[in-house]
Amino acid sequence: MARRQSVRKMRLKKGDKVIVTTGREKGKTGEILRVMREENRVLVQGVNMVKKHQRPTQASPGGINEFEAPLHASNVAAVDPKKNQATRIGYKWLDGGQKVRFAKRSGEVLDS
Repeated sequence: MARRQSVRKMRLKKGDKVIVTTGREKGKTGEILRVMREENRVLVQGVNMVKKHQRPTQASPGGINEFEAPLHASNVAAVDPKKNQATRIGYKWLDGGQKVRFAKRSGEVLDS
């Protein structure tokens, strides 16, 4: 029987602007299209593009399709809205009692 891996809470969300910190795509930025918490991966727009050869079917003509492949969440970092650099994300409570995410580099609130 396979042991269930614990799902770690991810501070990244769909729509966040991120920068790739390691690997072949290092330095590229993009917006998160999808977060896969179970696999600890994220899909970033325009980053880690792969080609897949597909056979024609009745529904599609086939050919070589290019699309984004998921990246491990540890290989990306959120982009600070003020300084446009990689930053970590923290949480804090506002005076009105609202919990928000903020960029630790500049203190700028990420949620609107």
